[in-house]
Amino acid sequence: MVNIKENLIRCLEQIERAAAKIGKKGSDITLVAVTKMVDPARINEGIEAGIKIIGENKVQEAQSKKEFVKPVTWHMVGHLQTNKTKQAITLFDMIQSVDSFHLAKEISKYCQSLNKSIPILIEVNTSGEPTKFGCKPQDTVTLVSEISQLPGLKVKGLMTVGAFTSEKKKIRNCFILLRQLFEKIVDLKLASVDMSVLSMGMSADFELAIEEGATMVRLGTAIFGARNYTR
Repeated sequence: MVNIKENLIRCLEQIERAAAKIGKKGSDITLVAVTKMVDPARINEGIEAGIKIIGENKVQEAQSKKEFVKPVTWHMVGHLQTNKTKQAITLFDMIQSVDSFHLAKEISKYCQSLNKSIPILIEVNTSGEPTKFGCKPQDTVTLVSEISQLPGLKVKGLMTVGAFTSEKKKIRNCFILLRQLFEKIVDLKLASVDMSVLSMGMSADFELAIEEGATMVRLGTAIFGARNYTR
C-alpha cells in the first residue's frame, strides 16, 4: 500500500536538498502534485498531508473529480485541446500547457466572454522529441511576445518535460535550455508578462531541474505511486 504522506515528506526533503545545492530553500520551489488516474479519496489524503496544488492532464478527468476533492488550487498540466478550452478556464487556476498562438487566442476569447483572466505558462519542447507537445525553442520568444498582447491572459513563465532518457546530461540540457529562454524573455521586459515560474522536473528528474533553476516541479508517481496508464 502506497503511503502518500510518507512519500510527500520524502519528496519535500529531496526538494530541500536539491534547492540547498544552489543556495535556495525548499520553500522557494512550488510542488504541484500530479493526480492523473488518482481517485478523489487518495487526492484528499494527499491534501490532508499538505498538498496545496494539484495538476491534472485532462479536462474530462478533472471535471469528474473536482466536486469530490477538498478545496485546493488546480493546474492544467497536460495538452489542452481547443474544443476543451472553455471548460478548462472554469476548472483550472492556471494552464501550464499553452503551446501555440491559436490555443492562446481561444483561451483569450473565452476569458473575455467570462470576464476573467487566467495565468498561463508557455510549454516548450526542449528535447525535440516528436511525440511531445510544446512550441519549438527558437519560436518561444516570439510566441510569448504575441501571446502577451492577448486580453485575459497573464504569461507567468515557461514549462517543459525533460527528455525521456536515462542520460542525465540530455535531461539537464533540456532544463538549461528552458532557463536560458526564460532569462532571455525576462530581459525583454515585455508588457503583460511576469516571468516568475519555471515549471520543469517530474518524479524521475526533479532534482536535476531544481539544480538548473526550476521554481516549480510536477510530481505524480513519487507521491502517489505507479499508475496503470493502459487503462
